[in-house]
Amino acid sequence: MSTTVELQRRLPGMPPQERAALERRARLLASGGNGWHLIEFAIAVGAGIAAGSVALVGFGIDSVIEALAGGVIVWLFSGGRGSSQTAERRAQQLIAASYAILVAYIGVEATRDLLGSQHPEVSWVGIGLAAFTALTMPLLALAKRRVGHGLGSSATVSEAAQNQICAYLSIALLVGLLANALAGWWWADPAAALVIAAVAAREGVDAWRGESCDCC
Repeated sequence: MSTTVELQRRLPGMPPQERAALERRARLLASGGNGWHLIEFAIAVGAGIAAGSVALVGFGIDSVIEALAGGVIVWLFSGGRGSSQTAERRAQQLIAASYAILVAYIGVEATRDLLGSQHPEVSWVGIGLAAFTALTMPLLALAKRRVGHGLGSSATVSEAAQNQICAYLSIALLVGLLANALAGWWWADPAAALVIAAVAAREGVDAWRGESCDCC
């Protein structure tokens, strides 16, 4: 049974005003999150280019992917589409496609760096960004997940999972950057990037199937 159907069965006869309030909250959370993702993108990509860190650049691109997914949720709950199963399914597919873009980019770049033995520079800015994001993204993911379950929207829960993944990726990035900074383990950076790609690939498949992670 699909997650969408399971969620919908929990919502018999939701009052229109209650649903409208939840849809507004979903849009606000997605829009607010997108504002941070754009800042995150600028910091991560700038620091990543300066340090030659594919993991940091990949993390920045992940921020754009998250912003695109957030935009899909804003679209889903605008113009009266929130109750449409066709729109819900389309939103799931668009979010899944956003994961595929991220996986393709990071997989190619990280593999190239590992084979070429490219040594990234230390990035304390990147370390600070990763630490901050690891602490804050789970809170955003939790809020979005609650709204998604309240609305019976698998797409919203899947989008919340992207924010939770961002926290996991922050931890992987933090470990890689610190290993490079403190121990000179240059390979830890592209290795962390491959962890990012693997997690994103798994969640992309789940999003395409209409499934959602209960861990976020």
